[in-house]
Amino acid sequence: MDLFDKCQRFDRAKKLINAGLYPFFREIQESGCTRVTVNGRELVMVGSNNYLGLTHHPRVLEAAREALGRYGSSCTGSRFLNGTLSLHEELEERLARFMGYPSCVTFPTGFQVNLGVISALCSKGDIIFCDKENHASIVDGCRLAYAEVLRFRHGDMADLEAKLANAPKEAGKLVVVDGVFSMLGRITNLPEVVRIAKKYGARVMVDDAHGVGVLGAHGKGTTEHFDMMGPENGVDIVAGTFSKSLASIGGFVVANEDVIHYVKHLARSLMFSASVSPPNAASALAALDVIETEPEILTRLWKNVDKMMDGLATLGFDTMGSSTPIIPINIGGELETFQVARNLYEAGLFVNPVVPPGAPRGLIRTSYMAAHTEEDLDFALDVFQRLASRFKVAANQ
Repeated sequence: MDLFDKCQRFDRAKKLINAGLYPFFREIQESGCTRVTVNGRELVMVGSNNYLGLTHHPRVLEAAREALGRYGSSCTGSRFLNGTLSLHEELEERLARFMGYPSCVTFPTGFQVNLGVISALCSKGDIIFCDKENHASIVDGCRLAYAEVLRFRHGDMADLEAKLANAPKEAGKLVVVDGVFSMLGRITNLPEVVRIAKKYGARVMVDDAHGVGVLGAHGKGTTEHFDMMGPENGVDIVAGTFSKSLASIGGFVVANEDVIHYVKHLARSLMFSASVSPPNAASALAALDVIETEPEILTRLWKNVDKMMDGLATLGFDTMGSSTPIIPINIGGELETFQVARNLYEAGLFVNPVVPPGAPRGLIRTSYMAAHTEEDLDFALDVFQRLASRFKVAANQ
């Protein structure tokens, strides 16, 4: 059999293309943060992870320009060799302090954080306990590790405890969860995760990609939301990314100094990848500055989230238990999900359709920013109202 036969047989995406419903790889010709231009049409963006709207903040843009002039466009090497800049070390010091942990190291992407950290820490004889709705990067990090992987039902603390109780006492154990689940917008039950993990001698790692900058009184994430910041409160490792609230590209992990030292010397996705580019590192650092000095941005974000949550509930939509800026709309069927997404696009909204295995069922993933105006949100709610009855996407139909 020819290796490429599977490529020729793959027709799932082609069927959507032929039906005029293909929603992926859309070319954005221009972006103004909350408004984007696609195929010459302006759309209201309600499908971005730019929760604080900082990708267009003047301080972030200026920091990127200054770093470009000082350091150039790239480090052209890994952190391990020639790719460590003073910018990286300053950013790591700031992130560790912001997150309430002793030490930090940055990675080229958030995806590579989970690949590198999990596979470096977990080896033969260890066991990883992984929520079934964890992000793909966590799943792939588990695959790269030589450890046994046990997946527990999403958010099911009884199932987690049962699996931990049956695990050999001599095995090293790591419980890995998302702080905020990226498709459903739900916050993990962190206090229970920690309580159960510590009962059975397991370490806890939280991927807070969608929590940092969003949750907590100061935007420090899921651990601040539950008043559990720092390793002394039971969360041993927190991973994060720059590609959401920090308006850049890259990732980071915070933990105690021994763990970070170990990761820096054994995480292959760090050691063998070029480091975060100077403009990206500077952008993340400037975004962190904004979060710390302009708290009103967080207030605006939650005002907008509350408006959309209330508005969608009033219209009868099933938002699947979300309590974050990620607000999914339950559709159900795969084809119907793509049809709804297409009609939302034609009506002027940029949204993201998600179907299994990306989510438990077909849904429209919407997400909201501090930068959205009342006009943007009123327009979005008007579109949802007009399309609700047509596509029977409301919970009460």
